Amino acid sequence: MKTLALGSDHAGWQLKGHLGRWLEHRGYTVIDLGCSSEESCDYPDYGRAVARAVLAGKASCGLVICGTGIGISIAANRVPGARAARCLNEYDARFARRHNDANILAIGSRVTGIGLAEAIVETFLTTEFEGGRHARRVAAIDGKEQERG
Repeated sequence: MKTLALGSDHAGWQLKGHLGRWLEHRGYTVIDLGCSSEESCDYPDYGRAVARAVLAGKASCGLVICGTGIGISIAANRVPGARAARCLNEYDARFARRHNDANILAIGSRVTGIGLAEAIVETFLTTEFEGGRHARRVAAIDGKEQERG
């Protein structure tokens, strides 16, 4: 069974709650790292918390949500080893996993409806990393290969 770490700011709080319940209903274990209300808060705290949980092995992957998905993905990506991808559709989610081995999905609650968000999450969770030539590139992203040129 997969365990997911979830985090959001106040703008993503309602969508995070919905997706957390939806994931649990589908058999996933969910670790909710906050926030806990619509009271204004800072998305970097929650993006980093999710990234740290994923990288510590407490969750197999993460889901972060803010108004656009941009800020919280940037914050998550500041944690070495995090590969957070802001996805606006299923195509983005599929290739974030296939080619980039993204370990954190970022969604914008103000730009993504509930049905589309569910489809994006489903695609992200069911798509496998292809490896091959992409593994070399992911290693370079993670700083495990020497920089070229």
